[in-house]
Amino acid sequence: MELFSKQTLDFLFENRFNDSRIWFEEHKNTYQETVFAPLHDLSEALAPTVLQIDPKLTTAPRVDKTICRIRRDTRFSHDKSLYRGNMWIIFKRGKMHGTEVPGIYFEISQHGFEYGCGFYHASPAYMNLLREKIIGGDRDFQKAQKALAAHPAFQIVGERYKRPRFSEYPEPLRQWLEQREISVIAQSKDFPLLFSDRLAGFLQAELKRLAPVYQFFLKVAQEYNAASIK
Repeated sequence: MELFSKQTLDFLFENRFNDSRIWFEEHKNTYQETVFAPLHDLSEALAPTVLQIDPKLTTAPRVDKTICRIRRDTRFSHDKSLYRGNMWIIFKRGKMHGTEVPGIYFEISQHGFEYGCGFYHASPAYMNLLREKIIGGDRDFQKAQKALAAHPAFQIVGERYKRPRFSEYPEPLRQWLEQREISVIAQSKDFPLLFSDRLAGFLQAELKRLAPVYQFFLKVAQEYNAASIK
């Protein structure tokens, strides 16, 4: 199995800094060996675990299936940089960039790595249904909340309301209810772990702990999508 290394991070930094197709083509072998190969092998290593969590996830270790492109899509972005300084793996049902279902992901950058589950852009209607489930005491939410409380490395992230809207609820619920978008992630600067052959096993265990959160997100998405079709 190919591993991440300092050379991985050096390449991502230099490629972003130069931001040149010519430079990238001249160093493409380095990209293949130090960036793509470790992502490919990690994607393969995580596939059995994520399929236990959700058998319908896409797990093919290919670009635009589970591995992101290193060249950015700048069509709808103010930032016109050609190349990204981070890379990720994401396991989702259907299309990699779809927004209708949650995903499970791992990301690497100069700052370290992170992993978790959630949405690119959860719609307001999806978030309203999620809040209904939470306020109604949904059992799958309770499992998700318990899993999150048991593993403080995971944090709820995403844009929140600027002004509180759910002040009448206890803080553990408000952490979920006040979100306008939602993901649950853990971040690490443990570079020795990142560069070691222990990384895959570590992530396999961590994603299993996160499974109840993903399954709650997916349940709400399935109900929302089914209602949208009617």
